[in-house]
Amino acid sequence: MNNKYTIIKQESIEELNGTGYILKHDKTGARVVVISNEDDNKVFQIGFRTPPQDDTGVPHILEHSVLCGSREFPMKDPFVELVKGSLNTFLNAMTYPDKTVYPVASQNDKDFFNLVHVYLDAVFYPNIYKKPEILKQEGWHYDLLSEDAPLTYNGVVFNEMKGVFSSPDQQLARIIQKSLLEDTPYGFESGGDPKAIPDLTYEMFLDFHKTYYHPSNSYIYLYGDMDVDEYLTFIDEHYLKDFDEKQIDSSWEKQEPFTEVKRVEEYYPVGENDSEEEKTYLSYNAVIGDSLDAKLYLGFEILNRVLFDAPGAPVKKALMDAQIGKDIQSSYDNGIMQPVFSVIAQEARDDQEDEFVKILEKNLAKIAKEGIPRRNLLAAFNYYEFKYREANFGRFPKGLMYGLQMYDSWLYDDEKPFIHIKTNEIFKQLREEIENGYFENLIKEYLIDNNHKTIVVMKPKKGLQKIKDQEEADKLKAYKDSLSEEEVKKLVEETKQLKASQEEASTKEELEKIPVIDIEDIRKDVKPLSNVESELGGVKVLWHQYFTNKIAYVKLAFDMSHVPMDLVPYASFLAEILTIVDTTHYSYQELGNEISIETGGISATMDVMPTDVHEFLPMFILKTKCFYSNIKKAFDLLKEVAFESKLDNKKRLKEIIGQIYTNLKITLTETGHKSAANRAMSYFSEYAAYREAIQGITMYETVKKWYEDFDEEYDNIVNGLKEAAKMIFEKQNMTISYTGKEETPEFMKAEVESFIEGLYEDQKQGEKVKVICTKSNEGFATAGGVQYVACAGNFKDAGLEYTGALKVLQMIFSYEYLWIQIRVKGGAYGCMCSFSDQGDSMFVTYRDPNLSESYKVYDEAADYVADFDADDRDMKKYIIGTIGSMDMPMEAVDMGARSFHAYFLGKTEADLQKVRDQVLSCTQEDIRALAPIVKAVVEAGNRCCIGNEEKIDQNKEYFDEVKHVL
Repeated sequence: MNNKYTIIKQESIEELNGTGYILKHDKTGARVVVISNEDDNKVFQIGFRTPPQDDTGVPHILEHSVLCGSREFPMKDPFVELVKGSLNTFLNAMTYPDKTVYPVASQNDKDFFNLVHVYLDAVFYPNIYKKPEILKQEGWHYDLLSEDAPLTYNGVVFNEMKGVFSSPDQQLARIIQKSLLEDTPYGFESGGDPKAIPDLTYEMFLDFHKTYYHPSNSYIYLYGDMDVDEYLTFIDEHYLKDFDEKQIDSSWEKQEPFTEVKRVEEYYPVGENDSEEEKTYLSYNAVIGDSLDAKLYLGFEILNRVLFDAPGAPVKKALMDAQIGKDIQSSYDNGIMQPVFSVIAQEARDDQEDEFVKILEKNLAKIAKEGIPRRNLLAAFNYYEFKYREANFGRFPKGLMYGLQMYDSWLYDDEKPFIHIKTNEIFKQLREEIENGYFENLIKEYLIDNNHKTIVVMKPKKGLQKIKDQEEADKLKAYKDSLSEEEVKKLVEETKQLKASQEEASTKEELEKIPVIDIEDIRKDVKPLSNVESELGGVKVLWHQYFTNKIAYVKLAFDMSHVPMDLVPYASFLAEILTIVDTTHYSYQELGNEISIETGGISATMDVMPTDVHEFLPMFILKTKCFYSNIKKAFDLLKEVAFESKLDNKKRLKEIIGQIYTNLKITLTETGHKSAANRAMSYFSEYAAYREAIQGITMYETVKKWYEDFDEEYDNIVNGLKEAAKMIFEKQNMTISYTGKEETPEFMKAEVESFIEGLYEDQKQGEKVKVICTKSNEGFATAGGVQYVACAGNFKDAGLEYTGALKVLQMIFSYEYLWIQIRVKGGAYGCMCSFSDQGDSMFVTYRDPNLSESYKVYDEAADYVADFDADDRDMKKYIIGTIGSMDMPMEAVDMGARSFHAYFLGKTEADLQKVRDQVLSCTQEDIRALAPIVKAVVEAGNRCCIGNEEKIDQNKEYFDEVKHVL
C-alpha cells in the first residue's frame, strides 16, 4: 500500500470474496477502507459526517451544490456532464440524517478514474465560494418576476422537500425520529423543512462546507478489482497532501434514555373533498440499543420479521384481527447511531390509540413469556441468510450497497467498518442463541422494559395544506411590503440575473475539461440472449444458461390473453393474495414458514409486455428460487399455493384488501410521476390501459370500492378470484422459464409433471382480450404541495418509425433540454421522458412547483429537436451516456428475465444489435430528424397531472375533468 497511509488493520472478508484494509492518511487523518476482490464493477465513495444543527437542510442543499462546478471542472453542472458521457453503473449523491455520501461506480477503468477525479474535486473545491447563485438555484431563492407580481420561493431542494412533506408516511418517519432523539442531530431534518429552508443564509451555507468537508472528517472507500496503489497515490498527491490535519468536532452525544414513555400528536394535510374518518396514523416507537452491537443489529432484523413482517406474524396478526387500521407496518432503521424501531397502524380511527398500545404490549409480553416457536425463528433465519448470500441488489452495484452499510458502524468507530458485512459468524452466533431465549430477551429488554419509547399519533386535517400555503404567501407578502421600492426592484433584478445565469451555457473550454472516454472503449456487441427451448410434460421450457451458484430460478408463466377484462382486477388481486392466505394443509403463517425454510421465496405477480402497436401480452407468473437440492419441496409449495389456497376466507380477504388499498394510495401519490405518465398513456395505449387495471389509479378505484362496500362485494370477489384462477392455471397457457447452468431442465422433470397434473382442464379459449381506451385528460387533485405533470402520445399512430436514435434523444432531453427548463429554471426535482419501440411515449415531471409552465416546455420540445445543434464531442458524450444506461450490470436472474422477455416480445439478438448500432452511429442529423416524432407525441394532446388541488383548479383548462380520487 502507498506509504502516505498507515494500515490499521487487514482482514479476509469471506462474504465479499476479498480482503479488507483499514487505513489512515498520515497527513490529514482521512479514514480509508479498501475492499480488494475480483468484482470488475468498481466503486468509490467519499463521505462526510454532517450532523445538522437546524432544519434548514444545509447538508442536503450542499450535497446538490458541490456538484455544480469545481476548481478543475468549472462548468455549471459537472454531474450532468458526467451522466451524459459516462459508462457509470452508479452516479449520485445522498444525504442521510448524519452523513452525506458521494458514490460512483463503473466497470470501465478510464471511466472510473474520471468519475473519482471529478467527485473529489467537487467535494473539496466546489464553486460555491465564487457563485452565490448555486445556493439560490439548488437551495432556495426569492422569485419575483416583476414589481407587481407576488413574491414566491423557488429552488430544487425547497421543492423536493415540499414533495417529501406532502407524504404522510415520510412526515411520520421524520416525527418519529425527532420524538425519540430530539436532543441529538437526529432531532433536525437534514433534508430541510420547507418552512425553515429560507432561513439558510449564504454565510451559514459556506460555513457548513468549511467545517465538515475536510479530509480529517472524511470517509473514503474503494472496492473491486483495481490498482489500489494507483488510486491511493492519486488521492494523496492530487488532493489530500494539500490539507493539514484539523480537529473537527462532528461527533455528538447519544440521546439520554427517557424515564417514561412520551406521547406526540401531529397533523398531516388531506384534501378538502377527503374524509377525515379512519385516516389516523398510530405508531409505537423505541430506541434499540447501539448500532455498534453487530449481534443486535442483525438479531433485531430477524426478530422484526418473526413478530411483524413474515406472513401471519403473530403481533401484526393480533392487531389486524382487532381491526386496528387498514394495515400494520413495522420498520427498523439501524443506519443511525441509535437504531429506531416502529410499529405503525395506517389509517386507523383516532379512538383506537389505547387499544393499539394495549394489544401490542399484551402480545409482546405473551411471546416473551411463552417463547417464540422454533420454526418461526428458523424461517426468519433462512429468509435473511438466503438474502445475504444471494446478495442481489437489483440495479445497484454490490460494492455500493456494502459500502453504504459500512457507514452503519464506521461512522461511529473508525476501526469497525466491517462488523455488519462479516455476517457468517454473526448468523452462527445467533443460531446458537435460538434455544437460549436470546430473542425473547430482546423483546423484554427493548420493547417491554425499555422506557425510551414514544407513541406518535398523526391525524388528518382538512385544509392544512391551504393553511400552510397561505402562511407562506402571507409571510412573503409581509416581507415584500416591508421592502422599499428600490429593494423590490433589486429582487426583480436578482431574479432576472439568476434566470440569465441559468440560461448561460458553460464555455466550450470549460466543458472540455471533463474527461470523456472514447467510443472505441465501448463494447460494440449486445450481451447475448440465452433461450434454449425444450419441453417437460408437454409444456415449453425456456432455459437461460447463466451461472447461479447452485440456485435455481424458476418461473411458471401463464398467458392471460384470453382472460376478459372484467376478470383482470381479480387476477391482479389473486397475485397479491397467493402465499398470504390459508391453504388446505397450512395456515398462512405456516405456509410462510415453509416457504422461507425450504426456498429463497415464492411469489405471484402479473406482468404485461407491449408486443406491437396497440398489442400486448399479459401474463400471470408464479416464481420461486431455491437451491437445486430443494426443488421438490419448492414445487410442492408451488402446487399448494396455486391449487390449495383458500380464496373465500372473508375476514382475511378484507384485511388484505385494506392493506392493498392503503399501500396503493401511498404508492400512487409518492410515485406520482409514474401514476400520471401511465394514466396519460392509458388514454390511447391498450398496454397502458391494461396496466391501469392491475396497478394504476383504475385498480385503486376498484380496490377502494371493494373495501368500502366489502359485504356487498364479497361474493363477487370470491367468484372473480375462482373464475380467474380457473382461466389462468391451464396447461395450454403455461411456459416455464428456468435460469441456471449447473443442472439441465430435466432435473425438475418429475416436479413439473406433478404440477401439471394439478392444472385445471383446458377450456376452449375465447377471443383475445380487448381493452377500450378512453381519452379524458384528467387532473387529480391532492393535498400535496407539488405536481407530477405528464403528457403522452404514440408516434407510430402518426406513421413514424422507431429508431435507436430515440434512446440518445432521451438522454439529451433528460440531461439537457428538460433538465435545464424543468429542473434548473423551473425548480422541479426531476424530469423524465421515454420513447418505446411500440410508439408509446411520454414526458413527465417529478415534484414540480409548476404546471402550465411545464406543459409549455413540452410544447416547445419539437422545436428544440428540429434546431438541435451539438459538436462531435457532445454527440460522443450523449452516445456514451446512452450506452452506459443500456449496459447496466445484471445478475444471472436478471439476465434470465431479459432473455425471457425478449423471447415473448419476438426480439432476437439481431434486433437488439440493430438498435445498439443505431445508437453508436447516431449523428446530429439523426437527432434533428426526430422532431416529427416529438411533435406527434405532444400534439396528441394526452395530458394527466397529479398535484395540489389549488394549482389544479387554477389550471383546469388543461383538463377535461378534475378528480379527487387520491
